[in-house]
Amino acid sequence: MFWTGLLLLFLQHVVAWHSDDDLMSFVTLPDVRAVKFDITYQDRERVAPGYWFVSPYLHIEPDEPTSLYEQYQVGPHIYDQDGHLVWTGSPMFDNRNVFDFKVINSFGNEPHISLILQYANDDSERGFGMILDKNYEVSRKIPLRPDLGAFDIHEFNVLKDGKTAVATVYLTEEISLAEFGRPEEQTWLETGGFAEIDLNTAEVTYEWRSYNQIPLQETVHYLPDSVPEGPPGWDYVHINSVDKNDNGDYLISMRFTNTLYLISGVDGHIIWRLGGQQNGDFAQDFIFSKQHDAKFLESSGTRHVISFLNNASDEENAEEEVSSALIIEVESGTVPMTARVLHRYNRPDGSLTRLRGNAQVLPNQNMFVCWSQGGYISEFSSEGDTLMSAQFTSPRYSNYRAYKFEFTGRPHTPPDVVSSVFGTDETNLVTTFWVSWNGATDIASWNFYAQASQFDKPVFVGNTSKVDFETMFIAKGYLDWITVEAVDRDGNAFGISAVHRTTFPSWEASGWTGYSSTPRPLNPATIYQGDGSILATEKASEDGFFSVADGTADAQLKKATVTLMNTYETIRSIGGLFALILLLAVMSGILASYMLLRGWRVRLYQRAPLEEGLPEEEAQLRPGMDD
Repeated sequence: MFWTGLLLLFLQHVVAWHSDDDLMSFVTLPDVRAVKFDITYQDRERVAPGYWFVSPYLHIEPDEPTSLYEQYQVGPHIYDQDGHLVWTGSPMFDNRNVFDFKVINSFGNEPHISLILQYANDDSERGFGMILDKNYEVSRKIPLRPDLGAFDIHEFNVLKDGKTAVATVYLTEEISLAEFGRPEEQTWLETGGFAEIDLNTAEVTYEWRSYNQIPLQETVHYLPDSVPEGPPGWDYVHINSVDKNDNGDYLISMRFTNTLYLISGVDGHIIWRLGGQQNGDFAQDFIFSKQHDAKFLESSGTRHVISFLNNASDEENAEEEVSSALIIEVESGTVPMTARVLHRYNRPDGSLTRLRGNAQVLPNQNMFVCWSQGGYISEFSSEGDTLMSAQFTSPRYSNYRAYKFEFTGRPHTPPDVVSSVFGTDETNLVTTFWVSWNGATDIASWNFYAQASQFDKPVFVGNTSKVDFETMFIAKGYLDWITVEAVDRDGNAFGISAVHRTTFPSWEASGWTGYSSTPRPLNPATIYQGDGSILATEKASEDGFFSVADGTADAQLKKATVTLMNTYETIRSIGGLFALILLLAVMSGILASYMLLRGWRVRLYQRAPLEEGLPEEEAQLRPGMDD
């Protein structure tokens, strides 16, 4: 008893340590564990349409290679507004970190997706800016010129002309501390800059660096007596966003100077500063600090409307009590030049975002904000009302930037399907289908088909609505060769799975009591009508199958269906190891009770061989800094 109790205590701790209650799991994608969201809607009717584009990560730096062998969790993901997964790109990118994952409408004739694939842990790859089409296939894979270092995680901004993109750049060099009155000393300096890159050739068409443009005195991260550092050196400005207006000038955000800068596209000089230790060049009615994601909303002549996230703090200090998303108006044609707040959206929980984040103005003028830690996101009306807030169920994960877009995804890969058969005798056999289609956005329902062999015509056996990433459907009878078809809201079929074989248990070990030693698959045409309903009468077959005239079979089918569905949902809602222990215990109890009642002797588990001459089951398709 002592050792049993000790074992249970140990298992309890193992379960607690490895529990993945905060992650989704799927029968059709067994290697994937997607983060869950906890969502609160204050006014669902006023939120903008669209999907959430998020990139959860566990660590801001690349993980060790061993993480590649874990369940797929991090990387680019699309969710609907109920928190249901729509697409996971984690397998596509080998469980590596991805940043700045969003829809772009300026590349080609239809929407695309852009993202940053972070450099590899072993530096075998230096990272890329990437563009995917609506089929989630790579259209562009843009490296950064080798002398500009690794592709930085902060920004890959495809510009309105669709021909170039701007990216942030981090470089290091050794400098004198003469600016701080210490000419005899030197330190390494991490300079922030940006590059504009041609999307067809990967050539750098424009580049800019902060050193010799932004003096050391503008940093708020170091003091005149700060200790010199070796490579990479002082991160004295920390650039985290860049945008370009129609006039050809660049807006950049420097987190460690608390300043937005407008840089000339002609000669690279600083046209104006907004914010900073010396209050910049503007008379303004607000402050901001440690900001992120400064973007032009309008820019014409001397008037600019800009959105950004005002973090108002870093890991050490806070200049304000709450972080906010701001929309500001800058006018550089007046004397003095002026800047004022047009809209302010305070973080709903009244707290501070000390690292990362972004702010996105949606087409209906709502504001969508990522507060970063824990994947915390919010949507506000243009009037400032909080409409929705959500965060990852697990605090282990964070998200640098999150976006919301309308998007139609049509993957070239077919839907993923798994099917299995269950029953104790010929009267209650049921076939369970699981289906998902990673990345397909406009599925309204699924059609289910079965056929007597790979050469027979498919028979329609039912339809059910799609309400989650993965759908389960249970059909009467042992159905072997199965396919599943996706249907849109207009009733049009637009994607069909490959033909799959249904898996079956070891009938002897599972408690089979039928008239035949093992059941054989049915010809679906003998039990299903053209509309998927069960035929009114079922004739006995020469293979020993029979029907019952009363409602016994239907009652048993209903009971089995409810049991299967409850078991399935229970397994999905609890941790993996605990689920395994629970399932083994339940199965053992059922088997022991059944054998006791029947007077059976315990037999060793054996796998029943496939019927001679039947082909094997077809293989499932599988796709291929701190701030």
